[in-house]
Amino acid sequence: MRKLIAMIFALTIPHAVAAAPTMESVLADATGLPVERSGDVAKVSKPRSDIAETVDGRPLKPFQGLTSWAAFEKNDHGALVMGDLVLLEREVNPTLSAALESGLEVTALHNHFFYDNPRVYFMHIGGSGPLETLAKAVKKTLDAAGAASQENAFGAATVPPTDTIEAAPLEQILGKGAQAKDGMVKFVFGRTTKMHGTEMGAAMGVNTWAVFAGAPDDALVDGDFAMLEDELQGVLKALRAANINVVAIHNHMTHEQPRIVFLHYWGKGVAIDLARGVQAARATQAGG
Repeated sequence: MRKLIAMIFALTIPHAVAAAPTMESVLADATGLPVERSGDVAKVSKPRSDIAETVDGRPLKPFQGLTSWAAFEKNDHGALVMGDLVLLEREVNPTLSAALESGLEVTALHNHFFYDNPRVYFMHIGGSGPLETLAKAVKKTLDAAGAASQENAFGAATVPPTDTIEAAPLEQILGKGAQAKDGMVKFVFGRTTKMHGTEMGAAMGVNTWAVFAGAPDDALVDGDFAMLEDELQGVLKALRAANINVVAIHNHMTHEQPRIVFLHYWGKGVAIDLARGVQAARATQAGG
């Protein structure tokens, strides 16, 4: 009888609920990287020991700031991620595209050193959402750097040294008259902000601009976007969709209201296609 009662009791006990996975286990499984915990924050790191880096003639070790990392903290949406990725020039735009495609935000792109060889850039990322989704996005982004082309150039056709760009077709696309000089054409689109209570506009450097050079079928465009913070991700996506390379994201001022973020870019191809790419990026902006 006692055995029968024991069997009935055992069958009626609910199955033990599996323990929820920890942040460490989720991050380790999703990224394949070691995880460090500091209070409520869990961090994954990838030292760039594959780069034989020197700064001012002295070897730079990963411990000195040559390490990609992403830190995660739980919030009401699941988790928040913030990170900094160490990238060679040829890795920047493939990695940037992978971050955007994975749902991450790219918030800055700049250098941390002078006299470094090879030149290294730092791409800052962020995002909010389910922890595992963010972790997989970070993994995909880091993998894109490793899969980047070994070519140390922008690629595409060689742009001739003599400039013969025609303004009219580009003016039609960009909806504005161009400045012309020595076979090159330039477009300037002003923005406004206030700094220390004084309004600042295009003449003070608060502007989006694009210069087209080379030949109509083998052209290059370089320039600068002036953006509100909420416009940055849309501009990035549009430029990368047009195969225009992003080379810097940073601020030019402090204490301005509203805050303006600046993005520098470089693209190569057919001039009218490049103009369409620039215009597509402008169209994502308020009043673009």
